[in-house]
Amino acid sequence: MPRPLIPDRRERILDAARALVLARGFDAMSVQAVAEQVGIAKGAVYREFASKREILDVLLTRSMDRMNAAASTRLGETVPPSLSRAYAVAVEVLLDDPLMTAAFLDEHGVLGSYADGVTDGRYRARHRAVVAWIEDLQGRGALSDRVASEPLALALSATTLGLLGAAKHLGPLTREDLQGALEAVVVLVSALEADAAE
Repeated sequence: MPRPLIPDRRERILDAARALVLARGFDAMSVQAVAEQVGIAKGAVYREFASKREILDVLLTRSMDRMNAAASTRLGETVPPSLSRAYAVAVEVLLDDPLMTAAFLDEHGVLGSYADGVTDGRYRARHRAVVAWIEDLQGRGALSDRVASEPLALALSATTLGLLGAAKHLGPLTREDLQGALEAVVVLVSALEADAAE
C-alpha cells in the first residue's frame, strides 16, 4: 500500500504559521512556536524563511493570489468587469479566506506590528491600478465621470484601508459587519454606473 503524500516542509511551515496567526496574532506568533507545531528545529524554519515577517508576507501573498484567482474565475470576463460586480465578487472571495477576513475584522490583533511595517509600496500600486481601471470604465461610458477617477479611487482605497483598521478604532467587528460595509460600497458604486447608463 502506498504511503500518503506528506506536504513539503515549506507548506507545513506556512500552514502552521497561518494557524498560529489566526489563533494568537502575528505579534504572539514565534518562529519557535511554528517549528514546534511542525515538529522540526527552529533552524529548519530559518532555512526556508528569513524571519516571521517573511512568513506572513508569503501567507498574505498566497491569500491574495488565491483570492485573485477565485475572483477571475467567478467574473469569467475578458473585458474589465463593472466596478460594482468586481466589488461584489471581492466580498465573496474575501469572506472565503479566513486569514484575510480575520485581518479585516481585527487588523491590530491579527497582523499587529506587521501592518505598521508595510513600506514596500503595495498599497500605492493597488491604488494606481484602481485609478487606471476607473479611467478605463469612464472612458468606455460604463461609469459616470461625475466624480473624477483620482478622487473616486482615493475614496475606494481609503474605504478598504479604513476597514482594515476599523476594529481598532470602533470596537469589535463581526463578519456580518464587514460584509455589510463592503456591500454598501457595491451599492454606492452601482449608483455611478446607473448615472452613466442614463
